[in-house]
Amino acid sequence: MNLARLLDASAGAFPDRPAVSLGDRRLYDYAAYGALAARLAGGLAAAGLRPGDRVVLAMTNNPEYLAILFALWRAGLVAVPANAKLHPREIAFIAADCDAKLCLATPGLGVAPATRLVELGDADWRRLIGADAAPVCERRPEDLAWIFYTSGTTGRPKGAMLSHRNLMTMATLYLADVDQLSPDDAHFHLAAQSHATGLFGLSHIAKATHQVLPLSGGFSPAELGQLLRWHRNATFFVPPTGLRRLLADPAFAGAPIENIRTVLLGAAPVYAADLRAGHEALGPRLWNGYGQGESPCTITAMPKALLAAAVEAGDEARMVSVGLARTGIEVAVVDAEDRPLGPGEVGEVVVRGDTVMSGYWNLSQASADALRGGWLHTGDLGALDGGGFLTLLDRAKDLVISGGSNIYPREIEDVLLEHDGVAEVAVIGVPDPEWGESVMALIVPREGARVETAELEALCLQRIARFKRPKHWRILASLPKNSAGKVLKRELRDRFADGRQICPTFLS
Repeated sequence: MNLARLLDASAGAFPDRPAVSLGDRRLYDYAAYGALAARLAGGLAAAGLRPGDRVVLAMTNNPEYLAILFALWRAGLVAVPANAKLHPREIAFIAADCDAKLCLATPGLGVAPATRLVELGDADWRRLIGADAAPVCERRPEDLAWIFYTSGTTGRPKGAMLSHRNLMTMATLYLADVDQLSPDDAHFHLAAQSHATGLFGLSHIAKATHQVLPLSGGFSPAELGQLLRWHRNATFFVPPTGLRRLLADPAFAGAPIENIRTVLLGAAPVYAADLRAGHEALGPRLWNGYGQGESPCTITAMPKALLAAAVEAGDEARMVSVGLARTGIEVAVVDAEDRPLGPGEVGEVVVRGDTVMSGYWNLSQASADALRGGWLHTGDLGALDGGGFLTLLDRAKDLVISGGSNIYPREIEDVLLEHDGVAEVAVIGVPDPEWGESVMALIVPREGARVETAELEALCLQRIARFKRPKHWRILASLPKNSAGKVLKRELRDRFADGRQICPTFLS
């Protein structure tokens, strides 16, 4: 089993169909896209990479991204996509942790991993894609295909190991639980290809749909409206904050929504008000899904028809559900002793099936903990109703989700504690009407010290990605703790939840 055969099949059956366009300009048909992947696979092999070697992709969205993924798999290599918004030192950590043999990067990111670096468009890149085509390397279903770096409350990124079977199952389940696709469909890449958009792309490549990138390289409601005038039967992924931006932007008004096939929602909780507004503006085109890096894009889903019916019936409980277990995937809710709970009872969500990772790269204890009893323990708290619909109620971890991006408080806290004037710090997520959540840092200064926000912001810029920086700051005399000395973050979230005590730009 090798995922590379998905692109080969589409290139063979539909060679003249559009594969990738930038705006309204076609760059590749499927024959050319398949040939690019085959040549790049040959170049990587000629450069000395061997099956099983890891290759980090530190790239912004680009027309070649999916071809690069398929080229790596064709050569038997393991893709390690990294969020292009990460700080260069964070990307370097990922490359070192997985012992990457190569890093492919888009120019201008400042990436300097301790391994060989090739930037798209440079002389090394041209040599790689100028090689003779390579045949598909035989892979076993359990062989690694993708290492998805996530994080826990410890702040250290963990590499979820995903096999060819995991990703093949994920790609197939899209066709079972989202849409039956054909070459007449289009897939807009509006979010990061290193994450959900790229993963959804596997299903679309398998059915020879048209991959479309906006000229800006990002998400713009006005630009999306223009893309919809050029392309029909369009599917695209947006986090809830993207849906809000879309609905609020007058530049999207008048867009031909009849050319939208499906709006894929996920990556963060979707509120009932957003679903009502989305249904009113876009009709029955919203699909909501729940997954995580350890079982990518594939735990539960709320199909378009069921979501539309819930909105039309005013059933808010069903509207905010993340839906039913995906086809062939088992989902349960368990207590602290891993005993199954009944309908309506709150516990940890656990998952098993062919989409679940084999473990974390080089972290045997974390793998054993996450996969104990044969189930993936998600760390999310939820409840199943009598019909099997899952509602997520809270996160067992202190993860902050802002604009669809995961932000881990511990790594921010570790950076802020490097400041000489900071004695204690707690980082929490607070409600944000645009981003879902934003980051708030609560600082306890050392006795006699004065802490300036500008200094803390500068420290964050030196050490972590810009999107992880706190938006709100507050100085406290002390942090609430339990008898064991653990900071009570739930108490802090409750205290600052209504925004009245939030100070956005200074410490007071």
